[in-house]
Amino acid sequence: MASSSRVFGNYCRTLMAAAKSSTTSTSPPTTTTATTAKETVKGRYKGILKPAPISPALGKFVGATEISRTDAVKKVWDYIKTNNLQNPANKKEINCDDKLKTIFAGKDKVGFLEIAKLLSNHFQKAS
Repeated sequence: MASSSRVFGNYCRTLMAAAKSSTTSTSPPTTTTATTAKETVKGRYKGILKPAPISPALGKFVGATEISRTDAVKKVWDYIKTNNLQNPANKKEINCDDKLKTIFAGKDKVGFLEIAKLLSNHFQKAS
């Protein structure tokens, strides 16, 4: 602030005071929540946040007939973490048990970057 006062003199203080008072008095406080960032104007979800019909195998795993892609990945990761299925030597690798093999095309090991790709087969394509 000292260097700007040399350049602008006393005008800087008056400008800053005017700017602070105008922003606090005219603009209402803004509140942002996670749900408003995800939702559209009409309250419907779009893209990967939109619940979509899923295959029976994924439905049995998740326990629902429709789910968004992000929620499906979250539920898979929760299952992996609770059952300690990550390879301790290589954290990028997941050791599949019988339940995960049903949704991951029978693979014994899956890389964590492959999860979304393998789950996309279980979502019905929009037509």
